[in-house]
Amino acid sequence: MRFSIMFLASALAITGCKQNDAGNTDVDAAGSGSGSGTSAFSVRSSDITLAPGEETTKCYYFHTPNTTAVPIRKWTSHMTPGSHHMIMFFATENSGKPDGTVDDNCGLGGSATNIPVWVYAAQTADQDLQLPTDDGTGMPLAQLVPAGQAAVFQMHYLNASDSPMTVHVELNAYALDAAAAYTPTAAYITYHNGITIGPDQVGAVATGNCNAPTGVKFWTMSSHSHKQSVHTQINDGSNIVFQSDDWEHPGAKNWDSMPFYTFTNPKLTFSCTYNNNNQNDPNHLSTIHSGQSAVMDEMCMATGYIFPATQFKGCVCISDTSCFSM
Repeated sequence: MRFSIMFLASALAITGCKQNDAGNTDVDAAGSGSGSGTSAFSVRSSDITLAPGEETTKCYYFHTPNTTAVPIRKWTSHMTPGSHHMIMFFATENSGKPDGTVDDNCGLGGSATNIPVWVYAAQTADQDLQLPTDDGTGMPLAQLVPAGQAAVFQMHYLNASDSPMTVHVELNAYALDAAAAYTPTAAYITYHNGITIGPDQVGAVATGNCNAPTGVKFWTMSSHSHKQSVHTQINDGSNIVFQSDDWEHPGAKNWDSMPFYTFTNPKLTFSCTYNNNNQNDPNHLSTIHSGQSAVMDEMCMATGYIFPATQFKGCVCISDTSCFSM
């Protein structure tokens, strides 16, 4: 499990914390139930002010305000301008961060048997993620949120303007009726930790070959990369499952009903192609490696959701030829 911890630390910036700024926790428990249309709970992070040109990754700690366990059927989120992405994790209680804490980098704690869990992510300002309502047997999919679950937002910001910018994220969770039966779903995440793109290099490719998860179906897939990326792709053998030419807003491939998607080959292949030749970008004279900065580093990830699954699964590649499943 050592590679699982390394994957989270490298890809999702959850190693040690540098400085803390106390903020006010802004959470709200509301009515649940698919009939009412109201959220089971909502969370809004503290406002953060970015200086002109500042890029930063911040984490915001909280406990979900629901007093009973709730099966979530839909997520909606809003990110203010300046946001590149946000990810919500279920954190471990030993992270030691009071609710409302905002810090750099994010120490979520965790161990080989207690790893922070990727729950929800957004790469667009306003996102509405409706989980499929029928798994093929008549039951909806849902993600269970325990009562008072320790959680954290990882928020990646870039202020490309010439003026200070105030930023935050908001999340609403909508639940099934309390007595409803459902099939659990969870995230599937891959990460390539061995990217190397030379100065002025065109057509550099990072590829990962992971063991395809067995006994599960995908209902959505996408990718995540940074600004040198010109193409991302996920393959099931020779079949292209997903591809995009837009690093910032890659979109997603969704399967909303049966038969959903099951990999027919033993390997899930994900790849990213990069051009490091923009003369207006100082990076074109530098070698670029894997990392969290959207300005100075690159990423290559395949992301999705699978069912039935109660906790995320995934794969980390330390090179094009060496990948480890979680």
